[in-house]
Amino acid sequence: MSEFIKHECGLALIRLLKPLQYYLDKYGTALYGLQKLQILLQKQRNRGQDGAGLATIKLDASPGKRYISRRRSNSPQYLKDLFHGAFAHFVDLEPHLLNDPVWLKENKPYTGELLLGHLRYGTHGKNIIETVHPFLRQNNWISRNLVLAGNFNLTNVDVLFEELVSLGQYPKEKSDTVTVLEKIGHFLDDEVERLYKWFKPEGYTIDQVNNLIAENMDVQRLLHRACRKFDGGYVMAGMIGHGDAFVLRDPSGIRPAFYYQDEEVVVMASERPAIQTALNVHVDTVKELERGHVLIIKKNGSVSIKPYKDQLKRRACSFERIYFSRGTDKDIYRERKKLGYLLVPEVLQEVDYDLKNTVFSFIPNTAEVAFYGFVDGLQDYLNKSKAKRLRESPLLSQAKIERILEERPRIEKLTIKDEKLRTFIADDSSRGEMISHIYDVTYGVVENNVDTIVVLDDSIVRGATLRDSIIEILSRLKPKKIVVISSAPQIRYPDCYGIDMSKMGEFVAFQALISLIMEDDKEDLLLETYEKAKKLLASGKGHTINLVKALYDQYDYRAISDRISQILTPPKAICEIKIIYQTLEDLHKACPDNNGDWFFSGNYPTPGGFNVVNKSFVNFIEHKNQRAY
Repeated sequence: MSEFIKHECGLALIRLLKPLQYYLDKYGTALYGLQKLQILLQKQRNRGQDGAGLATIKLDASPGKRYISRRRSNSPQYLKDLFHGAFAHFVDLEPHLLNDPVWLKENKPYTGELLLGHLRYGTHGKNIIETVHPFLRQNNWISRNLVLAGNFNLTNVDVLFEELVSLGQYPKEKSDTVTVLEKIGHFLDDEVERLYKWFKPEGYTIDQVNNLIAENMDVQRLLHRACRKFDGGYVMAGMIGHGDAFVLRDPSGIRPAFYYQDEEVVVMASERPAIQTALNVHVDTVKELERGHVLIIKKNGSVSIKPYKDQLKRRACSFERIYFSRGTDKDIYRERKKLGYLLVPEVLQEVDYDLKNTVFSFIPNTAEVAFYGFVDGLQDYLNKSKAKRLRESPLLSQAKIERILEERPRIEKLTIKDEKLRTFIADDSSRGEMISHIYDVTYGVVENNVDTIVVLDDSIVRGATLRDSIIEILSRLKPKKIVVISSAPQIRYPDCYGIDMSKMGEFVAFQALISLIMEDDKEDLLLETYEKAKKLLASGKGHTINLVKALYDQYDYRAISDRISQILTPPKAICEIKIIYQTLEDLHKACPDNNGDWFFSGNYPTPGGFNVVNKSFVNFIEHKNQRAY
């Protein structure tokens, strides 16, 4: 991606199903769980670069012994710092102690059977240590302790916050993380209280009651009650002090969650390949957690998957497939290749099928896999063209046949991502000159004023880097034309489920729409839409319809792309600039199972999304540079 946008966090949870001695005997270390957690987080580091945290819980710890350990880091080397601090407790141990699981569990932190890790991408707010997951809700009752980490954004935090206040709570701040922690914590308290009142009159001792609470806690019930009004995209993982654990996924399946189970371990992660790599298991053994379901691991090791909320239509985030998830997943790799493949017909038409004078490349690094698919499409076209010419001219000379067979697309690595240059000068023009050098180019490949350059990016959100750096520096090669193709469709609408795209006025597609409306003297449409949106939001019905879609309906897809081409043409450009976007139809062909496309189509999976898009439009008209949720 040519632009940096923050997006969805990463999760990993491990439940060891055997005593620590088992892992020492089989794998040579009693720290098996901690080592696997490190691999899981390392293999998902693309999902969070603002910080990382881990927590562990020891089963059956004696009263007075610390059984919950937590460490968090927001340092520049957050993963290194996180695990350096955790493993520091074991570095200087004598071998006989390092190989004594009973002693380790009794005396050292991070030796629990339950482990939870998190990688944070903060879409808003401060990047301070207090914002790094996991979060703790502590209590002297072991079964009321809650450790929680999540990959989530909720659109209705205000509603949930007020509900907490009505329940008698006094949250320390209004944020989705604190609200979720306290919401689940409240119903955890309620579940414990329910079981206590059930068993205490039966004459059981307090120790027996505690054990019965742990054994009979209905995690499904408490999560059903706690999450009843949640609106957004979320995967949340929790550990309860006595040893139960859970992972829940939103009813639309917006956020990803995968798990693996055998007789030794239960593992959950945000991305499937992380589990495959960490445990060296086959892809078919790693399952996707169903939307609206919760994976429950009881203290006794039993595992179940249960519904906690009615399922909605599957709307798994398509941006996961285009960009966010690592391309090492079997299905994602194929989907990204197909996204590139499907762009070929329109590109060929744009360059007038002149492959001899067209150089093809991609913008590193995340567009690379889609480019492989694009090249496959070019080669398929060229092979068909060769076959046709050979069939239609059977009397060709051997030399002519060889020349035809030798034809191939001109594939070159034109753009190279360089280290970001620090700008020490405050002058805007000087800063702009420095920013243009984020990318470098390969010289001597493009024939001046003859060749067309075609470069593939995986998405174009705001377009500033594309215009001010990539197109600017590619134009120095003096091509006849530059064509930039996006494997994602036009990003038209804000996201409120985790991606840092909440201010509509920043999207180049929306800027193109406004430009066309103003050019056609249709400002009255903007005012009408604004008044409707204000009225809907004031009446509490902003969640019922996306009013901005009607504005986009005024212009066809190509007209928006053509205006984007004009907007992203640098002032000093000496050649034509053309932007080509993936279509929604082809996106769905390439990614049929991840059809969450609201940032492209405006079809939000939850009511909160419609409220956000209308509020974002109102903010734009009122010149308010703030998030819409």
